[in-house]
Amino acid sequence: MSRGLRILLPLVLLALAACSSNPQRAPTRSGGASGAPWHDNTGLSQSKRYHQRNDSTPDIKDIDFSKIPEPVPVAETPSRYGNKSPYSVNGQTYRVLPTAAGYDERGIASYYGSKFNGYKTSNFEIYDMYGFSAASKVLPLPSFARVTNLENGRSVVVRVNDRGPFMPNRIIDLSLAAAVRIGIWPRGTGLVEVQGIDPAHPVAEPAPLTAVTPRTGRQPLLYVQVGAFADVANAERLATRLRGLNLGPVRVVAASVNGRTLQRVQIGPLASVDIVDATTARLDSLGLPHASVAVE
Repeated sequence: MSRGLRILLPLVLLALAACSSNPQRAPTRSGGASGAPWHDNTGLSQSKRYHQRNDSTPDIKDIDFSKIPEPVPVAETPSRYGNKSPYSVNGQTYRVLPTAAGYDERGIASYYGSKFNGYKTSNFEIYDMYGFSAASKVLPLPSFARVTNLENGRSVVVRVNDRGPFMPNRIIDLSLAAAVRIGIWPRGTGLVEVQGIDPAHPVAEPAPLTAVTPRTGRQPLLYVQVGAFADVANAERLATRLRGLNLGPVRVVAASVNGRTLQRVQIGPLASVDIVDATTARLDSLGLPHASVAVE
């Protein structure tokens, strides 16, 4: 289950709510003793907005998720809401990409469920945990992406209509249905590759992955990247400091980025997402550069 705080972009960025362009199944909620109709009050703080304090997963044993159709990517008009760029959450600034075309990132996925079901997403559609949707910090709303579980090769096409996840080290928050489809439920997290889809150019559909366990027999490897330097000496100095902290194996690897050769300083491979989270939290507490996650 996603442990990150779901954050709707502030109303100063969103203005008035829009009608959903893709109506989903939403739960009927009681208005309480007054009998007043329930509605999602986006003006409330996160601590008061949701009926549930903690997220949860409903009983799904009688649901056949294989029969739920995946969304068909189509060109859509960008939403009036949720696409402001740049925007800031929890002190971090993010920039929304102009298109999903060409987007390709590996990292950790989480998912979100009952607490948020029936509430408005960042582009003021209604979140339906039984549909194939997702939240991204950088993909435009709405857009489409293929999400592949790197540990079992299963993939799903999702429609991105929300912002998040804003917990560190996560690149995408999946709906419950998408999480079940690719096998990161009930564990709660998984190593994935997210590839943007450009509906205007269907022949440019992302190529099938090659570094996936069923195809290669190789498990994906998980690293914490603490820095990237053009100067080899600077990279080695950081690596020496990290080795003294005994957080795990430390390596310096060369990578070509936009025509430049950078020396990436990484801790790993690490055995689990929990260890990655603990490692990045330790690095933050020591005032070291904010680390990112690398999956190979």
